[in-house]
Amino acid sequence: MEKSEPNANAPVNIPPVTTPRPAYTLRDRLRWLKHKLAATALVTDVLPGVGARLHGYAQLTRLDRPIGIWLLLWPVLWALWLSSNGHPDPRVFVVFVLGVVLTRSAGCAMNDFADRNFDRHVARTRNRPLVTGQIDPAEALALCAGLGLIALGIAMTLNRLTQLLTLIGAGLVVTYPFMKRFFPIPQFYLGMAFTWGVPMAFAAQTGSVAERLPWVLFLAGLLWTMAYDTMYAMTDREDDRKLGIRSSALLFGDADRFIVGIMQLMSLFALWLAGRELKLGLWYGIGLAAAALFALYEQLLIRERKPEQCFRAFLNNNYFGMSVFIGIALEYLFSR
Repeated sequence: MEKSEPNANAPVNIPPVTTPRPAYTLRDRLRWLKHKLAATALVTDVLPGVGARLHGYAQLTRLDRPIGIWLLLWPVLWALWLSSNGHPDPRVFVVFVLGVVLTRSAGCAMNDFADRNFDRHVARTRNRPLVTGQIDPAEALALCAGLGLIALGIAMTLNRLTQLLTLIGAGLVVTYPFMKRFFPIPQFYLGMAFTWGVPMAFAAQTGSVAERLPWVLFLAGLLWTMAYDTMYAMTDREDDRKLGIRSSALLFGDADRFIVGIMQLMSLFALWLAGRELKLGLWYGIGLAAAALFALYEQLLIRERKPEQCFRAFLNNNYFGMSVFIGIALEYLFSR
């Protein structure tokens, strides 16, 4: 039987041509997701405003300039180590470190609130967030109150004496910014506020501040704070004079360098007395010697009273406090 020829007019079944789907990598998918998120109102409107607000809060509380935290922390660390024979309670240590950060931040917010009408007239402070309007005065007060309440809350986990001393310290921090309006030497008041952590540390570690040691150490910190804050005030001397703001730099006049030197010597002497009472040895002595060298260097920096040099001397005090603490820590590490 013969095969029939295929019909030329019959339809031919041609399989459809399919375009292969591209293989998307994980990077492609993440890039697509990023593009979609970037177009949302959250990213274009909300987050930039939140970021700017947080940056303003960081400036208000000086978290972008931690020198104040260190200057406040060093006397606390001296006291914690000396009151515990070099072995502070871990919980007490954490409470005090957090308390220093929170208290200093709250104090800066209150200080800027109090000085908001003065800061616009000083070149160094005219860009602060309360002056530029980035942060409202009510926000500064709310932030100060919030940080202060957190600090009080963690301090309430300590013993009753420490709680009482905390309330006194809180009063010093809140009222200090207003002292420069009428008190002739506000640096003394700041010294009390900045060094109040010393008796608090002894109270937390030992349950008592009746001994002589905590108050000798408190005096050392007070004198040291007055010395370095006078250097700080020397940077703004002329502005403060025009605005009618009180400061030790104005009060001391041409004797400012001499009086700062006396306060540095008295601070070192008080630290030596504290070490003598505890029978601290070589390592502590080396720490004090290093601190004395830094104090001498600061005297060289302020000898011509140039504002930028006075500010450098102020910043250098971080190494003074650090030297004393390193001497204490090494003494207990190697000699006890």
